[in-house]
Amino acid sequence: MSALKSLMYRPPWVGLLAFVIVFVVQALGHTVMIVMEDVLPGPCYVYQSAFAMGTLGAVLLFLGMRHPNEVAATWYGFWAGTFLWTGWIEFSFVWSANYLGVPDLPDPHVAGAIATKAEYLVMMSAIGVMSATLAVFLMNKETKCNFFIWFQRHLGLRTGKPNPSHERSFAGITALETVYVIWFFYLLLLFIYDESILGDRHPVTYGIFFLNVIWAVYLFNRLMKFWKVTSAIRYGIPTAIVAWNAVEIAGRWHLFTEFWEHPQDFALEMTLITVGIAIAALLAARTPSNMKSELSRQELAARGAGQGPSPGPAG
Repeated sequence: MSALKSLMYRPPWVGLLAFVIVFVVQALGHTVMIVMEDVLPGPCYVYQSAFAMGTLGAVLLFLGMRHPNEVAATWYGFWAGTFLWTGWIEFSFVWSANYLGVPDLPDPHVAGAIATKAEYLVMMSAIGVMSATLAVFLMNKETKCNFFIWFQRHLGLRTGKPNPSHERSFAGITALETVYVIWFFYLLLLFIYDESILGDRHPVTYGIFFLNVIWAVYLFNRLMKFWKVTSAIRYGIPTAIVAWNAVEIAGRWHLFTEFWEHPQDFALEMTLITVGIAIAALLAARTPSNMKSELSRQELAARGAGQGPSPGPAG
């Protein structure tokens, strides 16, 4: 058992576990919305259920921001961001679309199919809010985000030296990252799909799909080298969502059946996937934050005891 745990603490398994959980949760998010809107009885309780889901996210955020363990706090933040996004944010757009009477956008390529639901058409109006708040995060001197740091360095956007005594809230950081990365790529795809801009069958869209796949592979390759669990989680979130973009675009082209959007037809499969992700999440939350130094110490101790050399941790 200890040998198995030791293996799981090493690359690539640390990053792979984080990637799989975040990637599959993107599909499950669609499943949850469809179940709440179309499968469960009593549609009048959809908004109450969504409010309860968002409240659960807020509770998880509170627990995570109080938790002293960085690994647990990071996972609390991811689940908090996921429930806040689905419960309070996505369903606020659903309510707005219904209140304003916005119709779904029909699919011109498949008779009777919906290309873009009304709530996502409403979501496009949030581009200004997202851009304004991202400007604040982009110029934050305390940021540790590699994406923001790259822009600060190359565009001269640094606003001062980071405060070495600044205490980071890993749950809060991860929750915000989850919400904003999902939000950003939702809007990106929605504007790409807009026929007045590009359209989902435009040659540029095919090029974007190709570049997205390259970007996802590059990020995934980097993620597989991570030792520290919390860094792997926070890097795994955008990596998995960038990879999920390829699934979203391919699904838009009807290249396969998006079974996660048909839970009533694939109930057993979706149940097994959900249980598997729940077990993986529990295992991930129990993973030590950084096993590299501990494994190195064990290796040195084994050599000192005359047990012969053993492969040490890379990097």
